[in-house]
Amino acid sequence: MSTSHLLSQIELLQNEILEKKRQLTELKMSVPESLVQNYEFTTSIHQQTTLGELFGNKNELIVIHNMGKGCSYCTMWADGFNGVFHHLNAKAGFVVASPDTPEVQEDFAASRKWQFPMVSTQGSTFTKDMGFQNGKQHLPGVSTFRKDNEGNIYLIAQSPLGPGDDFCVTWPLFDLLPSGSNDVVAKQKLNNRSPFQLTNNIAVGVTDYPNALEFYEHVLGMKKVQTLEKGTKFSMSGTNFFVEESSENSSFFEFAVEDFETALDVLLKHGCVIKKEYAKKSVMIDDPYGMKFHMFEIEK
Repeated sequence: MSTSHLLSQIELLQNEILEKKRQLTELKMSVPESLVQNYEFTTSIHQQTTLGELFGNKNELIVIHNMGKGCSYCTMWADGFNGVFHHLNAKAGFVVASPDTPEVQEDFAASRKWQFPMVSTQGSTFTKDMGFQNGKQHLPGVSTFRKDNEGNIYLIAQSPLGPGDDFCVTWPLFDLLPSGSNDVVAKQKLNNRSPFQLTNNIAVGVTDYPNALEFYEHVLGMKKVQTLEKGTKFSMSGTNFFVEESSENSSFFEFAVEDFETALDVLLKHGCVIKKEYAKKSVMIDDPYGMKFHMFEIEK
């Protein structure tokens, strides 16, 4: 078969697939919507919320059913959603739901630099009711919802997630390589050169706390996310800023590690100094060269 004939066959098949996808979308959208209850969840920042509240100021919502930290493939899908989160969130509410505890979600999201909201489905029948739980096994997928003016919530459409689907950009690109996608192993760490994972959190100590809050929110335009016991959490372009009153103005980056004792031993042997201890496995560090950072062990 000639090259020109092969290319012609490829074009025909691509057009056929696009048409089939269009038909599939139409079929999915023709399924009658179903009324669902206003499920309750706990967010990754330990706040109670409901399915209705996840819509935010939108009347449409996308919920990703993630299997949790233990699934490296679900992590790769979530990495992709994170990259386009600002586009998705401009049109609809967007949240990732998993069976992990809020503590695990919070730590893992920081280590992955995820900026989308997460909710824990522990204690909820939501995942099972949506058809993405078989016994104790959670399955990856996506559900979309709409909310009417009375606050009623309706399930609109669903799709499973998996290799070769339309929801993870890596697979069709892998398939264009000579080696294909058969030997793909999803990586759990963003940084494979060391155990230190830089998070998207920055701690800011300020001596003039009230005016600092005013400046960060109304001058720099940071979004106020949460009032904490000892400070205020802001977010901006995917980075979280934890502002707290301090005896000096200072900024701290943050590293997440899986083995706190080993990581701390390495740092101390190389001249680092513990400046403050928050918990057994959570400390502020000054290195010998000018960087200040918080280090903590990721919740298992």
